[in-house]
Amino acid sequence: MRLVEPKVFVVGETKINEDGLAAYLTHLGVPDWVSNAPSDSEKLIEIMGRLCYRSFQPGLNKNVTKIREDNKGYLQNIIKVKHGSVIEHTIVNFVFADVSRVFTHELVRHKAGTAVSQESLRFVRLDDLGFWAPTVVRENEEFMEICCNTFKELEKLQLGLAKIMELDKPGKPFHEKKVITSAMRRIAPDGLATTIGWSANMRAIRHTIEMRTDPGAEEEIRLVFGKVAEIMVKNYPNLFADYTIEVVGGLPWYKTDNRKV
Repeated sequence: MRLVEPKVFVVGETKINEDGLAAYLTHLGVPDWVSNAPSDSEKLIEIMGRLCYRSFQPGLNKNVTKIREDNKGYLQNIIKVKHGSVIEHTIVNFVFADVSRVFTHELVRHKAGTAVSQESLRFVRLDDLGFWAPTVVRENEEFMEICCNTFKELEKLQLGLAKIMELDKPGKPFHEKKVITSAMRRIAPDGLATTIGWSANMRAIRHTIEMRTDPGAEEEIRLVFGKVAEIMVKNYPNLFADYTIEVVGGLPWYKTDNRKV
């Protein structure tokens, strides 16, 4: 049994195909168009927004005589007028490690604009149980002791069952191991540390940050999405420039006047 801390890793993100973009801009008649976006994602969102109105330069669409040339100003207007569909074009790929299945049960409720791949306890042997302790547990010595002792006993139980069922017997077929491991997971706790991959478009990420850093959300998901929000503000400053932070209960609450873009 080990005590863990939830971790957030960014493992992928949208990248622009520069040759394809150059070909499109040439086709449109604006081959010299440039953006001062600090990331490919913010640039691509700007492109998708501008193509809706053909607003890459004044006069390209005769109805458009003035444009916002700065990426930050352009994206903030997109957010202000809630033209949220264009920010769905870019995604970020996360891995959340040492999070509990309490956390993952709540995360997968955010289905729109996301993709999920979770560590399978049908296949993965539970021989080293990790546990993250919420504040209410850490602040009460007796509560903490009960939790740790329970996890130690459950880990011992998993190891004992693996021995009884001869899971490490040489030549034991994998399909048999899978069936046994699947049965054994039924006595694993929801607080068990696990790993989940979560990919989401920018619109979904904004919404989830707003919902899950709120003080009314569960502590662990607030902790994780506080970390997500910190990454997003740093990596995509123009797209997340409208957020302010208030610390409530020791955790950040990311707030904006532009909710549900």
